[in-house]
Amino acid sequence: MLNNSNPVMQLITQSDLVTKLILLILLILSIVAWTLFIYKLAIGYVKRRHVNAALQALKSTHTVDEISSVAAHHAHTVPGVLIARNLSILRMILDRRQTITPLTEREMQMLESGLEQTISEAMQGEESFLPFFAATAAVSPLLGLFGTVWGLIHAFIRISEKQQADIPTVAPGIAEALITTLAGLMVAIPALLMFHYLSTRARAYEQQLLAIGDKLLWSCTMLFLN
Repeated sequence: MLNNSNPVMQLITQSDLVTKLILLILLILSIVAWTLFIYKLAIGYVKRRHVNAALQALKSTHTVDEISSVAAHHAHTVPGVLIARNLSILRMILDRRQTITPLTEREMQMLESGLEQTISEAMQGEESFLPFFAATAAVSPLLGLFGTVWGLIHAFIRISEKQQADIPTVAPGIAEALITTLAGLMVAIPALLMFHYLSTRARAYEQQLLAIGDKLLWSCTMLFLN
């Protein structure tokens, strides 16, 4: 008889080693997924504050010194590194020139290439752990299904041993089998939602970095038109 006060724990206790191992793996995946998700939310909130502040500061820049001041003020942040690296490229270009004339197409390509590389490096950090969420969402239901099939096999073996298929004989085995499917879905559904949510936030963050890059290129162009 199942313990009515806590039937789920009773089912887990009665299950075999393979079922318990599957449930343990699913539990670990769930804990890691939620921990990483909370971490990514906290880090993402800080990063977006930095990007918004840097973007607002760049709107009022008109000289190289003002852009340098923005980079120095936001040092050790992603937008600060983005501005500082590409400002160094601009200074390298200026050091090679003899006259102050508008940037050539090749020089603009150098600046754009530097921006793209810096943004790409920043997005690698932003998109970290996304493959884990995708893999967890894909693997968890399969682990649950494997546990279900394994449990059903044992349930049918139990039926053949007792030579009867009444409810008291069938129900516990079926319940033990289906609990892994439930556990797999409980891990996979949140992981899938986390993956899509963080992916959407990553794309929005990339657009913010691209906005900083566009503003920086525009500022660099305007320096030679004033």
